[in-house]
Amino acid sequence: MLFYGYHGVSDSEKELGGKFEVDLELKKSLKQAGLSDKLEDTLDYEAVYQTIYTCIQGKKFYLLEALAEHIAKTILTKFDVERIGIRVRKPNAPIRGVLDSVEVEIERRPSDYV
Repeated sequence: MLFYGYHGVSDSEKELGGKFEVDLELKKSLKQAGLSDKLEDTLDYEAVYQTIYTCIQGKKFYLLEALAEHIAKTILTKFDVERIGIRVRKPNAPIRGVLDSVEVEIERRPSDYV
C-alpha cells in the first residue's frame, strides 16, 4: 500500500511530507470464508486499508517504529486477527548516502496490547 504522510524528525518531513509504503500480513482462520464465500466471514480488505490510511493521516510520528506500532495496535484492536506482520518503508528518506528506502518490520499479536 502507498500513502502520503508527514512523519519524521526533520522540519521538512513534517511540513512537506513524503511517501510511505506499508506491507501487511494478517493471520486469521479463513476456513469459514472459504466454505461460505461470504464477505462477512472474512476480513474486509477495504476497511483494513482505510484503517491504515486513517492511522497515517491522523497523527504525526517521529519514528517509523512508532508509526508501525500504532498501525499494528489499531488493526489488532479493530479486526479479529491472530497475528499481524507489518513493514513500513520510507522511500527517499533524508539520509546522507545512497539508498532506496528505510524500513522497519514488526510482528504483533492481540496479547501484546493487554
